[in-house]
Amino acid sequence: MKEYKVQEWTKIPYFNHDKKLTKTIQCSSQSRGLSPLAFAWRKLRNTILYKRAFMCPLNGWRVKMHRKRGVTIGDNVYIGMRCVLDNAYPEYLHIEDNVSLAGGVTLIAHANPYPHFQNIVESAAAPIVIKTGAWVGENATILRGVTIGENAIVSAGTIVDKDVPDYSMAKGNPMKIVAEYSALMDN
Repeated sequence: MKEYKVQEWTKIPYFNHDKKLTKTIQCSSQSRGLSPLAFAWRKLRNTILYKRAFMCPLNGWRVKMHRKRGVTIGDNVYIGMRCVLDNAYPEYLHIEDNVSLAGGVTLIAHANPYPHFQNIVESAAAPIVIKTGAWVGENATILRGVTIGENAIVSAGTIVDKDVPDYSMAKGNPMKIVAEYSALMDN
C-alpha cells in the first residue's frame, strides 16, 4: 500500500444545532477551518457519494465513491453493501490492502454529543485504521481511535472499542480477543 497520513486524535466542538441552517453551516465550517460555502459543498458532495455507495451493487464503484469522499482505501479491498463509513470525518478512515468489510459494517471516527455531556464524553474525531488482510464480519461496528491489526478477524456483530492485535480474532459485546493464530497462517 502507498504511504498515507493518519490523522491525529482531534478535539471537535460539541454539537451546536441551530434551527437556522445558515447558522449550523457557519458553526460547522468554522470548526473545520473552511469557508461556509466550501463546507456546504463538501458536505453535499460527501453525502451524495455516501448515499450512492451505500446501495451500489458493484464493489469497484463503492470503493471509488468512498475514495472520492476522502476515505483512504488500498488495493484489492472489498466493501460490502450497506456499510456506513463515517459521513462527517471520512478522512479519518484508513483501510489498507486486501481488507474485506462484510455488509452492514459501521466505521464511526467521531463522537459529537450535545454540550451537556461534556463531563462524560469527549467530543473528538480519531482515526480508524484497518490493516492489511483484515476481515470484518457482517454488522460489526468499529469505533473511533481503533486499529484492526494485520490479518485480524472481527466477528459479525462485534462492537470494537479497542485495538485488535495482528493475527487474532475478536468477537462479542463487550469485545474479547478469542483466538490468536499467527502460527496457522501461511506467510
